[in-house]
Amino acid sequence: MKRILYIILLAGLASCATPEEKEFPESFTVTVKNPLDSLRTEVMVFVPSDKLKEGFNPNAFIVINDEEGEIPSQYNNHDQDLKGIVFVLDHLYENEAKTVTVRYKKDGESKRNYTKRTQAELSHKVNGEWKEREYIGGEFKNVDFLRVPPEHKDHSWFIRYEGPGWESDKVGYRFYLDQRNAVDVFGKSVPEVSLQKAGLYGFDSYHELQPWGMDVLKVAKSLGVGTIGYLLDTAAVRVEVTDSVTSRITENGDVYSSILTNYYGWNTGKTKTNLASRLTIHAGTRATHNLLDVNSDVDNLCTGLIKDANAKLFSKEGDGSSYGYLATYGKQSLNKDNLGIAVLFKRSDFTEFTKDQFSHIVKLKPSNGKLDYYFVAVWEGEPGGIKTEEAFIAYMDKLARELANPVQVEVNVK
Repeated sequence: MKRILYIILLAGLASCATPEEKEFPESFTVTVKNPLDSLRTEVMVFVPSDKLKEGFNPNAFIVINDEEGEIPSQYNNHDQDLKGIVFVLDHLYENEAKTVTVRYKKDGESKRNYTKRTQAELSHKVNGEWKEREYIGGEFKNVDFLRVPPEHKDHSWFIRYEGPGWESDKVGYRFYLDQRNAVDVFGKSVPEVSLQKAGLYGFDSYHELQPWGMDVLKVAKSLGVGTIGYLLDTAAVRVEVTDSVTSRITENGDVYSSILTNYYGWNTGKTKTNLASRLTIHAGTRATHNLLDVNSDVDNLCTGLIKDANAKLFSKEGDGSSYGYLATYGKQSLNKDNLGIAVLFKRSDFTEFTKDQFSHIVKLKPSNGKLDYYFVAVWEGEPGGIKTEEAFIAYMDKLARELANPVQVEVNVK
């Protein structure tokens, strides 16, 4: 009799299980704490693969909490810096700790249908032919990897919008995958991912306002925004002279995307070195994170911003509680409206602010061959965008403080 009652009890409990619990019976929790006494929004959370519960299935899982329900998430398989679960919390109040549940099933696959809020893409022509340094004919095809052909230079008509692109629902970026290797900005007038529309009809049609937005920054010979350089004497040398270059889309997810580019034999003018750049972006942010690996004997790397007479310059060296930044704001966009651009860096990496003919520059010091920094672009044409200098500086100060005080993540497995 007792056995029958026990079976009935178990059956009753099973019938009370939610649909999520039935589909994903295994679980563990993750606690995320905001160490700051201020509200944070669009908070990216990363749970490393080596912290996950034994038997976790990356092909069939969800992230849920009582407040937001199911939270869009993804599992990064290919990003060497963030391999594991990534999701974005809508907000964390001051000093708030929020616990979410990761549910999964041990076998099989369960694809989720989330709104795509980030994108990384690389598209080049196929079925045409090279004639000296120009690619004639063919059609564009998206690829995950490209070894840059030796014939390829600027305006070879080979790569759609001239390089890889990446975006969030706030802003888009590209860098020229040729001898310029400079970063440019796509201002977005809609939150939907849009780079797949750029450069399809008219190679540089994105220099004029489109329904989705436009290229808003003039780069020319400058560091654009956040371009990698080496400070040789008093001038920034971009990654222009190399033996070879490869670029790979490492993640192209709903909430996080990244690009890995390897530059082999970069001639800085002082030495020859190999350089790896990993560009990342997540949903809800304007900031790109650039993580660099370089030979440990390289004495500096630099980055910076284009000099524009229409923009006001701001700089802070930062400290332990806040990143430093170099920023400009004003009517410097190609649409002749307000655009703010900036780079942000750790105070421990900072050497000096300087400038050359084309750029405002921050000189940084790699540590054991590693360096990372962020860059951002804020266009007033963005939906609900920042439209004043005061709002831009407030945004920069808030972002600089948040970068120096990341959220604390604790994985609770039993």
